[in-house]
Amino acid sequence: MNLARALGSIGGLTLASRVLGLVRDSLFARFVGAGFASDAFLIAFRLPNMFRALFAEGAFSAAFIPMFNKKVAERDGDGPGGLSRGVAFAEDALSVLLPVLIAMTVLMELAAWPVTWALSGGFNDASEADFAFAVQLARITFPYLLLISLVSLLGGILNSLHRFWVAAAAPILLNLCLIVALLLFHDHEPLFTARNQAIAVTVSGVLQLAWLIWACRRAGVRLRLKRPTINADVRRLLSLIWPAAAGAGAMQINLVVSTALAASLLGAGSVSYIYFADRLNQLPLGLIGIGLGTVLLPTISAQLGRGDDKAAMDTQNRGMELALFLTLPATVALVVCGAPIVAALFQHGKFTPADTAATAASLAAFSLGLPSYILVKVLTPGFYARQDTRTPVRYATISMAVNLALNLAFILPLRHVGPPLATAIASSVNVAMLWRALARRGHFVADAQLARRAPRLLAAALLMGAVMWFANAPLAPWTTGPSLHRWIAMFALVATGALVYFAATFLFGAFSVADVRRLIRRPQQV
Repeated sequence: MNLARALGSIGGLTLASRVLGLVRDSLFARFVGAGFASDAFLIAFRLPNMFRALFAEGAFSAAFIPMFNKKVAERDGDGPGGLSRGVAFAEDALSVLLPVLIAMTVLMELAAWPVTWALSGGFNDASEADFAFAVQLARITFPYLLLISLVSLLGGILNSLHRFWVAAAAPILLNLCLIVALLLFHDHEPLFTARNQAIAVTVSGVLQLAWLIWACRRAGVRLRLKRPTINADVRRLLSLIWPAAAGAGAMQINLVVSTALAASLLGAGSVSYIYFADRLNQLPLGLIGIGLGTVLLPTISAQLGRGDDKAAMDTQNRGMELALFLTLPATVALVVCGAPIVAALFQHGKFTPADTAATAASLAAFSLGLPSYILVKVLTPGFYARQDTRTPVRYATISMAVNLALNLAFILPLRHVGPPLATAIASSVNVAMLWRALARRGHFVADAQLARRAPRLLAAALLMGAVMWFANAPLAPWTTGPSLHRWIAMFALVATGALVYFAATFLFGAFSVADVRRLIRRPQQV
């Protein structure tokens, strides 16, 4: 399997979604700024967004895809019987999950006040009216939990059928809804604009669900609603989902802890600094980490299913290599050029130079953990493909404890830089434990090619960082000028970094011309 080609099939749509996300955040910074209104919306959006990451991008796929694929593979000849068995299993899963999700959504609506307080710590003693506004936004966004969970079920079916692009395109609808709401329904009063953003979140959930239902029907999959059926397969699915949710969501839970501490202990705007920094940090994570995780899990599952352990280990080595190749330059670039990037994207309207400096500092701290965030996505399929969802959750629990301890230690002296730095260190601890466990079991050993290329890729990324450091000064005035100047500055930074990095990979011997030829000529296999 050519991982680079497979990742590219998902990465294009993910890139479109992330670019629209940056447009959305740029407009949000212009119309809402970094103050209580933005903090209130971001707290309201944090829980459903975390649930999407835990459930849609991690737990459900980890548990559902191997079981669905097994059902589809149980067929005689080439007839459609296998798909029918897979659909029946999906209907059984839906019959149990839908009532649970409805009950959970109702409970969240009723408990909106304590949930908002838990996520924000009361916004550092906000007024009663301000806190009531934050609770109102939370109630508006909570239905998104139900909608996006159903989207994840349908997306898991389509990913199992190798229709990766459909689920990858769904987040585009979220960004489009938020952008339309910002452009058409903004107001000089930031609270009004923030409320409309909350409404747009739930509207986007409806549109995403409609999109996935349409795509499933195009693929010949129609799920019927039925009375709850708890059979052996459903019990097995549920037993796998909850450990996988904690294992896949360690970073998201760490972010919630960081956000709550920032809201309760720091001044207004701190939550927004961390949010905008995380959004930029999520760009490479979404393009690389989620794409690799989506491709690696079904691939390694299939290889292990046919007893080809050697191929599974090679696939994971190449996934590791591809992750480092794409992640190391992104890490260095976000650390070195954080300030001009933040200024070019967000510094206009209500977003001030002081906000830029604070956000860039948070971004640098987040970015130090970028390789570990993505390597988690590469390593956990090695456990999930073997139907071991408990080991990752054990390590995730340890990393969350590390994150909490470091948050408490860092947040007062380092302020808005402390929580991102704690998250980065905790994620690195998680990666170290996952790697050690796989190696101890003999399920992953770094091969000679990975061992040779990894330090050379690091050297290439550092050389690129040195060049970009000197490019910052002449480009700085352009990053806060008119829109055209901002985009020219961004293009110049990205182009300079990319050219230097790719040239350095050949200079240091990380890649050769023959490698490029093989990449171009090798047929795509997904």
